[in-house]
Amino acid sequence: MIGDQSLSFAQNKTLAESDTNGVSVYLFEVHEEGKYLYHGQVHLVGKPYQENQPDQNDQPRKVWMFPVQLVDNSPPAPLDEEIFIKNQESYERKAARLSMDELRQKIKVTTKNSGTREIISKQPDRNPYVAEYVKRRANGICELCSKPAPFLNKHKKPYLEEHHIVWLSKGGSDTVDNTVALCPNCHRRMHVLDHAEDRKLLLSKTSM
Repeated sequence: MIGDQSLSFAQNKTLAESDTNGVSVYLFEVHEEGKYLYHGQVHLVGKPYQENQPDQNDQPRKVWMFPVQLVDNSPPAPLDEEIFIKNQESYERKAARLSMDELRQKIKVTTKNSGTREIISKQPDRNPYVAEYVKRRANGICELCSKPAPFLNKHKKPYLEEHHIVWLSKGGSDTVDNTVALCPNCHRRMHVLDHAEDRKLLLSKTSM
C-alpha cells in the first residue's frame, strides 16, 4: 500500500501471467459495503501498464494497471443511477474537505483519462400537457425569482424548466398544482437547497 508496485509480486504477478498460468480471473465490483456486483470471468486484452496513483499516505507512486475484458465480450453490468449518484456525492464531499494544496496533490496523481459507464436510470412518465400549461402560465417569467427567462430556445420561446414542488421521487404528483416553471438557476437551487420558504412561495403560484 506504500511505494511503487512490483509486477513480479503476489497477485500482480498472478494476474499478469493469467493467460498462461491456468488461473481463472473473475471480476466483482463493490459500490456499497457488503454488496458485490458480479460481472463474470475476464481475461487480459493488453499488456499491463503503469499509472501514477496515491498510496495510503497520499504520496505519488506507480501502480500496475491490467486491461481486462469479459470473456464473452459483453459490456460490464449497468450500474443503478442511485448508486452512481451516491458515489459521486461521496467523492465530492471528500474533495470539499481538502485544502487547495491537498487538491493540487490529488490532481497530480490522478489519471487524466475519464471512463464511461452504462447507468440504469428510472424516469417517470411526465404529462406533456402539464409541462406546457405551467410554462404558459409563467409567461416567460421564472416563478421563483420573478426574472425573465435567461434566453430563448431554438423555437424562440422563453426557456424555463418544469419543476415539481414536491419531487416525484418523494411522492409528489405530476399536476399543475404541484408543478412550476423555473429558470435553470432557480431549478438547480430547488434541487440543491429545497428551502421550505421557497416551496411555500411556489405553491402560491400554482392556482389554475
